[in-house]
Amino acid sequence: MSISYGFILMLLGCSLVTAIPRMLPFLVMRNMQISEPVLKWLSYIPLCIFSALIIESFMTNGAEGFQIHWLELVAVIATLIISLITRSLLWTVILGVVIMALLRLIF
Repeated sequence: MSISYGFILMLLGCSLVTAIPRMLPFLVMRNMQISEPVLKWLSYIPLCIFSALIIESFMTNGAEGFQIHWLELVAVIATLIISLITRSLLWTVILGVVIMALLRLIF
C-alpha cells in the first residue's frame, strides 16, 4: 500500500482544521481576565449542552411534525428520579440503561 503526497497534505490539512478551533480560544484567552458575570454565565454552558442532548433524545421535529418518543421520556424521567435519590453517577447510568432496555423489551 502506498501513500500519496496528496493524501499526506490532506491529512495535515484536516489535522490543522480540527486542532486550530480547539486551541485558538485557549491561546487567545490565557492572558485575559474574565469578569465575574461572564464566568457565572459560562458555568451554565455544560448544563445547557447536556440538557439539549437529553431533550433531543426524546423530542424530534421531523417531516411528520413535532413528536415525543414516550418510551425515551419515561426512561429519562425514571433516570432523573434515580439520580436524585442515589446521587451516584454509576447507579444512575446503570439503572438508566436497564430501564431503557426493559422498556424496549416490554414495548
